[in-house]
Amino acid sequence: MSVNITMPQLGESVTEGTVIRWLKRPGDEVARYEALLEVVTDKVDTAVPSPATGVLLEIIVPEGDTVRVGTVLARVGVPVSNGAPPPTLAAEADQYAGESGAQLPNAIPGFSAPAPNRAPTPINGQRIRLTPVVARMVAAHRLDVGQIPGSGASGRVIKRDVLRYMEQRGGDKAQMLTVPAAAMQSPSPTPIATPAPVHTAPPTAPLVLNNNAKLVPLTPMRRSIAEHMVNSMQAAPQVTNVFEVDLNRIVAHRAANKGAFERQGVRLTFTAYFFHAAAIALRAVPTLNGRYTDAGIVLNRRCHIGMAVALDQGLIVPVIKDADEKNLLGLARAVNDLAERARTRKLRPDDTQGGTFTITNHGTGGSLFGTPVINQPQSAILGIGAMVKRPMVVTQDGQDLIAIRPMSYLSLTFDHRLIDGSAADAFLTAVKDALERYV
Repeated sequence: MSVNITMPQLGESVTEGTVIRWLKRPGDEVARYEALLEVVTDKVDTAVPSPATGVLLEIIVPEGDTVRVGTVLARVGVPVSNGAPPPTLAAEADQYAGESGAQLPNAIPGFSAPAPNRAPTPINGQRIRLTPVVARMVAAHRLDVGQIPGSGASGRVIKRDVLRYMEQRGGDKAQMLTVPAAAMQSPSPTPIATPAPVHTAPPTAPLVLNNNAKLVPLTPMRRSIAEHMVNSMQAAPQVTNVFEVDLNRIVAHRAANKGAFERQGVRLTFTAYFFHAAAIALRAVPTLNGRYTDAGIVLNRRCHIGMAVALDQGLIVPVIKDADEKNLLGLARAVNDLAERARTRKLRPDDTQGGTFTITNHGTGGSLFGTPVINQPQSAILGIGAMVKRPMVVTQDGQDLIAIRPMSYLSLTFDHRLIDGSAADAFLTAVKDALERYV
């Protein structure tokens, strides 16, 4: 019998994906949960595992093709044992958490944990769900997970349960800890779609054009960025307004509260303040949280702010959902979480979807001000320049004084089809007031 491998649903709003690399060829043997191919959606790479042990019979969708969710990508031939039907590839939206607590992508196939001899025993009336660490340990030691008592949430089997089970069976604890660790670093079986590493080198070797130049093939991320930027410039007339902001109060507030945030496990960065100010301004000038369509202007009720994160291979924009409903602590925690998962390739596809406005802190590289490109289909993007101490004229007790202040330029690029200069200035004024009057 054979099992169809389909393009998985990699997020609520994701409707298609691109096959970027097949890890197996027709005729190759594959193990259950072993990665078969890598797909990319909106710059997030994901490995798709095999739902069964067998042989890759046919590759239907070649590398480089973009297809819709549910499209058959390949077929895997599986033997029939004890009359049991082969596993299916029912798409589900269950989310898994790694042993370290880091969030991992949505599950792709909805199948049970590995069982060499029989179907796994349900826990609390439900099929067993495994984290990647546990699945790799189970596969490496050929364990029947149905025999392992689970102590995790809802009876889920977690890492310490597997170690305890193996120790009770008389296994060498040192070997238990060493072998699975090696398995975790190899392309070993895993029951969910795990983030494939963003390619640090082009998929093929550079082509030498002459003694002075070479042609480096585009990575999927770089191609996606290029297409997105060109489409944005063609889609809308873009104008940029620039304001200057005094960050003296922000600097003082951060210095006074940094320790308290750290005691709660949160690193307080200046970026969180800019997100807080932008959320306030978006409520004051809701047009900036909308988008232009031929049928009319769509005003979004929810405020989802994207955060541009620079990686070695390009730029990715994870989104803080409902940013206007979070306080400074919540925003700081979200900023830290998304930035860390972006840099460690642990973002879920949905993490980059649904943004209604974007902030790019280009000042981290020393840039004073710039003209960022709108992240379509949004209507505006806020650029934050480097914070630089400068002598400024300030008014105190009715007198003009010269003081050294930490200053920054804010640049707002907006879609002139629905946003006029007055609305853009009103938004920047609201951001400036929120930062300069922060208490």
